[in-house]
Order: sequence, then C-alpha cells, then structure tokens
Amino acid sequence: MTFAPTPIPSRTQYVLEAIKRRILTGQLSPGQSLVETELAAQFGVSKTPVREALKTLAGTGLVVMSQYKGATVRMVDAAMAREVYDVRLLLEPEAVRRTVRRGASVDHAREALSRAAEAADPADRSLANRDFHRALYLPCGNPLLGRMLDEVRDQAALVSTVAWAAEPSWEREAAEHGEILRLVRAGDADGAAQAVHDHIASFVERAFPDGGEDAAAEGDRA
Repeated sequence: MTFAPTPIPSRTQYVLEAIKRRILTGQLSPGQSLVETELAAQFGVSKTPVREALKTLAGTGLVVMSQYKGATVRMVDAAMAREVYDVRLLLEPEAVRRTVRRGASVDHAREALSRAAEAADPADRSLANRDFHRALYLPCGNPLLGRMLDEVRDQAALVSTVAWAAEPSWEREAAEHGEILRLVRAGDADGAAQAVHDHIASFVERAFPDGGEDAAAEGDRA
C-alpha cells in the first residue's frame, strides 16, 4: 500500500517559498543564521511554520540544521558543488536521452527557456533554468530517476546563484540550453545527452576553477 505525502500547511508553504527566494537572491547569504523568532516576526506568523519550513529546506539541502548553531544557509564551496553536479552528470544525460527516444513533449522546456531570457532577477532566472532542465528529464519514463534528479535541484540552484554572483555566465548557459533544446526537438537522443553532459561538466569548471576555494567568500551578494 502506498501513501500520499502529507500536504504542507499553507502558512508553512508561504514561509518556505519566501525563505527559499531570499536564499536564491542572496538576501540570505551562505552561512547566515536563520533565527526562528526573527523570521516569524518578519513574516507575521508563529514560530511553528518557520520551524517546519526550515526542516523542509534542510531536507532539500538549502539549509543546515545544527544542535549548536541552529539553522544556517548552506555554505557553497567547490567540494559541495562537485558533489551536486557529479550526481547530475551521472543521471541527467541518460534521462534526457530516454526522453528523446520516447518522443515525449518538450513544450514546457521551450516555455522555460523563454522565461529565463525574460527574467528580471537571478532568482527568477534560476527557477526558469531549473524548470528547463526538469522539463527535459522528467518525461524520461522512469519516475524514480526523475525524483532523484529533483532532489538535487535546489542545491544546484544555490550553486549557480553563488557562482553567478562572482562571475555572471547565464548568457553562455542560455546559448547551451538553446542548443540542447534544438537537439532534443531534432530527435537526436545521443547528441542531446552529450550536450547536457558537456553543459553540466563545464559549469563547475568555470565557476570553481580553484578546487577547494570557498565560493561563499564571494557571497556578500546583496
């Protein structure tokens, strides 16, 4: 027997999305403390929705919970970035290959690409870019594979936001997205998979060329 996941209460969902947006826009920097009482006052809610939102964000990898430090925004360094992108390299190209071979619709990917080009701020662009990738890997025919990639989406967005703050590269990435979509729509499964692989592999190399340097040192991104 399977059970549907418990719906997140509306106040918790509101707080969760608000905190996530602040993280992805740099209003909350890597390593910054997330104090429940302060956030509750800012959002006009009790501490309970804030606490539940922080637990959910910890589960997605955007927040770190510590017995001694409490909740903080996750730090981003080359090691963390490579871990996240290594998972994507292992899974995403194959998922896209399967999507193309199945002849699945990629209309949502085209829409996401347009939204990314028109985005007014890095958070909107990051969300649109995530939607683009998701629209290509989710119809792969293997729901488990899609869920595994979903689990690293927020962490990948945090990495890209920190990297963009240090050295904006979304124009190059947008061009790469356009080429990936062209190959997908042409039905070139292997070509699309290779383009996705190259796109993912090149990002961390461009963003974190120094290996272990902590990118969050550049993260006063206000």
